[in-house]
Amino acid sequence: MSGFQPEDRGSIPLWRILKMTEEANKQPEEEKQEIVKKKIDWSKLYNKNYKIILFIPVALFVFSVIFLFQFNATNGDIILKDVSLTGGTTITVFDTTITPEEVKEALRPQFPDLLSRGISDIRTGQQQAFFIETVSEVSVIKQALEDFLGYKLTTENSSTEFTGSTISSGFYQQLRISILIAFIFMASVVFLVFKTPIPSLAVIISALADIVFTIVVIDLFGISLSTGGIVAILMLIGYSVDTDILLTTRVLRKKQGSLNERMLGAFKTGITMTLTSILAIAVALVIIYNFSETLRQIFSILLIGLSFDLLNTWLTNASILKWYAEAKNIR
Repeated sequence: MSGFQPEDRGSIPLWRILKMTEEANKQPEEEKQEIVKKKIDWSKLYNKNYKIILFIPVALFVFSVIFLFQFNATNGDIILKDVSLTGGTTITVFDTTITPEEVKEALRPQFPDLLSRGISDIRTGQQQAFFIETVSEVSVIKQALEDFLGYKLTTENSSTEFTGSTISSGFYQQLRISILIAFIFMASVVFLVFKTPIPSLAVIISALADIVFTIVVIDLFGISLSTGGIVAILMLIGYSVDTDILLTTRVLRKKQGSLNERMLGAFKTGITMTLTSILAIAVALVIIYNFSETLRQIFSILLIGLSFDLLNTWLTNASILKWYAEAKNIR
């Protein structure tokens, strides 16, 4: 029988057995050193390329600003607005046999701006009604809808709302001013906390980029914002600065570990915060998707904005902070 037999043990010198044991014990230590070496390599790679990485969000920001200028020149504003911001007519019909798609297909040639959506039961998911929105006068759109449905709309089978353009326009201007004031207050607090211009500007630029990128995506998808959408942008200002402030505080105020180690620690905490929020909002969006247009728009905007926050915090803000820290010899 070939191979090593128990009785052959005596033929292996003791020194050989001890050497084999020593090599086996050294192997985990060598693996640890290899892991450390890889980490150092990643750190060197980041130190070498972080300024180049910064060009990615800068290029996106330049593209976004150019796009919004062109969009504003074409549409008269940087966003598309629904009837809650422009004024117009909303008619809700309590009909379960007609789908919003059928209404849209029938009336869109006459009313190009018309939007039609269903209202479903939150437990069963079955359609309970549908509603349409358009800037047209009540009498015009109501007559066209009655012709399509084949019956007269009354207070028993429908409800009608009309908002004047002056009121809606004034409300929209107030919302825009609210966003501007909120952003100014946020910027002021950041400057008061850090008392240094460049790190403070990095936080503000990252938050601004989140909003700009989100608006560009909304425009590309042709989404008409409602009052709920504007509120979501207001909420996004608060969400955007959380991880930026965390990163800046770790880099400038804490002294434990090297600069890269502090940034890595902030990244682990911040990425967990943002991904948790994204997951929670995504689940909520799936649940309410067919039940509430307002909530769907709010959650969609927050989801888009938080996704961009990952880019702007860990590429834009992190690169600017590292550049600043090295220039000031902060280690």
